[in-house]
Amino acid sequence: MRKLKITELHRLTPEEYRESGKTPLVIVLDRVRSLNNVGSLFRTADAFRVEAIYLCGLTAAPPHPEIHKTALGAEDTVEWHACPDTPEAVRKLKREGYVLCALEQAEGSIPPDRLAPDRNRKYALVLGHEVKGVQQAVIDLCDHCIEIPQLGTKHSLNVAVAGGIALWEFFKQLRS
Repeated sequence: MRKLKITELHRLTPEEYRESGKTPLVIVLDRVRSLNNVGSLFRTADAFRVEAIYLCGLTAAPPHPEIHKTALGAEDTVEWHACPDTPEAVRKLKREGYVLCALEQAEGSIPPDRLAPDRNRKYALVLGHEVKGVQQAVIDLCDHCIEIPQLGTKHSLNVAVAGGIALWEFFKQLRS
């Protein structure tokens, strides 16, 4: 095995990225307070070519040096929208035909690999506050709750890590 050079990765230019086909998925950040988590989720959204990120409530929006530190420019390629109210943003997405999925520990939740998304539908993945999670008012509007199985003592993952796991599962099922 040989590590690839950066010139061998066939990366898209920002213009090519904006014009490329997107995974039928948006991310909704419900009051995510860490700018590093926001930046990391921008970078993951870029990697999986999600349609957009909705930055809701107290979630910070670009431009910001702390977001840029982890996004590494993805905040300039991934479409984003700032929304003052998460339930309002989620209702808007529902009206636009998105299937709403909260990533949360909840009654009736399913593991990400059991979601089986329909390739003819669009999805919105809601990720919540680092301590409080997704608001119950938002969960009430969602069609599904996805829960990543955990066996340790914390039963808690960093929101950017959990988002990456769920986004990978959506990507595999919607794009492969």
